[in-house]
Amino acid sequence: MTENQISNIIIGLGIEIHKALGPGLLESAYKECLLYKIIEEGLEVEKEKSMPLVYEDVKLSCGYRIDLLVENKVVIEVKCVSVLTDLHLAQTLTYMKLGNFKLGLLMNFKTVLLKDGIRRVVNDI
Repeated sequence: MTENQISNIIIGLGIEIHKALGPGLLESAYKECLLYKIIEEGLEVEKEKSMPLVYEDVKLSCGYRIDLLVENKVVIEVKCVSVLTDLHLAQTLTYMKLGNFKLGLLMNFKTVLLKDGIRRVVNDI
């Protein structure tokens, strides 16, 4: 399955969750619901995947954790904030670069319509 196919499934699941729960819950609630739905969909998913920083051939644990990694291809960063900022984008790009992933989804559940809170992030590897 390609990154785009995976992301389309994830976006659909996110919209389904957002329609059921609405905006305003804690980020952790949306993350758990998304994890549950992705597993139910039959996709491989890792929650809070640790991403070490490699510096001078040494893996350093710096506390980087991907919210969800689907099929070892798509990074999902879940937010529940008033406005997505460049810092949120930088965080997602950092995870993608550290893991050499091509596609990320920055999903902000604190929007009236989830489609307005989704940002596709592409890493030009």
